Amino acid sequence: MRAPSGYQLAARYRLVEPVGRGGMGTVWRARDELLDRDVAVKEVRLPMVLDEDLRAELCARTEREGRATAKVAHPSVITVFDVVTEDERPWIVMELLKAQSLEEIIKQEGPLDPRRVAEIGRQVLGALRAVHAKGILHRDVKPSNVLVTEDRAVLTDFGLAALEGDVSLTQAGIVLGSAGYIAPERVLGDKASPAADLWSLGATLYTAVEGRGLHGRRSAAAALAALTSGAPIPMERAGPLAPVLRGLLQIDPAARLDAVRAAVLLARIAAGGRGDELNLPQQHRPVRPAGPAPAPAALPGASRKPQHRGQHRAEPRPAPRVAPRSYPRDPQDSGPHQTRSHPQSPRRPSEGVHRKPSGPARHHGVGVPVIQRLVQVIVMVLPRRYRPKKLK
Repeated sequence: MRAPSGYQLAARYRLVEPVGRGGMGTVWRARDELLDRDVAVKEVRLPMVLDEDLRAELCARTEREGRATAKVAHPSVITVFDVVTEDERPWIVMELLKAQSLEEIIKQEGPLDPRRVAEIGRQVLGALRAVHAKGILHRDVKPSNVLVTEDRAVLTDFGLAALEGDVSLTQAGIVLGSAGYIAPERVLGDKASPAADLWSLGATLYTAVEGRGLHGRRSAAAALAALTSGAPIPMERAGPLAPVLRGLLQIDPAARLDAVRAAVLLARIAAGGRGDELNLPQQHRPVRPAGPAPAPAALPGASRKPQHRGQHRAEPRPAPRVAPRSYPRDPQDSGPHQTRSHPQSPRRPSEGVHRKPSGPARHHGVGVPVIQRLVQVIVMVLPRRYRPKKLK
């Protein structure tokens, strides 16, 4: 049963007029008579097909929604002031915005410009990222729950919100949410997740830019059948927004565009750029290996091989110029007294400096002129019988 106009809630909030209706309740413009200000009050109405236990559980969750949403401070998340339980149902008191819903704007203006839709999507995605960080799932993102003011877009109506990780509220044959904006995995009975909210955001932006609902279907089952048929999603007006919509509307949640990349692309389109994923900044690009990985660079201070490693020969040096060596002839030899000259054989440039010279100089000291002169004097002066044994 819906409350009448003029109803006073909790002896404080007087309902003035309804400003919006949905499957889960009515939003009223009300007057906070204690603080003397206008507020928005959501009257939650639960489906009559729910059993008593599930109704009680959903009421408890709706109360927790107000407390959880009040903890999120984001300009695109509606501000919650109070949660009241009266007439065996919860009421949520929120800020009242002078705004139109995105659904009303589409009805009045038709398909919207892709850049404008990208800016609205960027702000709503910021709200989703903020509530997801707190473990809250919205579960009912759609055009009627997006309020657009002159300077911002605000996500409201957290009536189906649930804390991430809680048991699903879905009964057999019942899916909580709005047809055409429910993620395929939720239609199939899977648990809600942040990726499901992203799919609903994609369906909302598709409606805004194309001017019609996804596949034009009125039921979630018909929309799911159209999605799983394999037919491409028709896009006539999306323009630069088309790659983002295709990424958000992937049937497989694992293949769906994530919130970080979607935020970057929406911001780029809103600024007049393209929505091609290949133009993402380097820090947001997915890693795609295109061949063998390069060898890791050496760490500072790690041991490295010297550049001269493997060069075993000494650097080439010019051969020293050595005068020919002369040896006196033995006096007992026949013929005139002569000297024998043994010129130094030239050294190859590549030879090491430690190579020993060949010839008689090896026996008399290499490169010592003083000793050579002394030997010559001994041979010339001393008779043969007084010479050392080595000189006889």
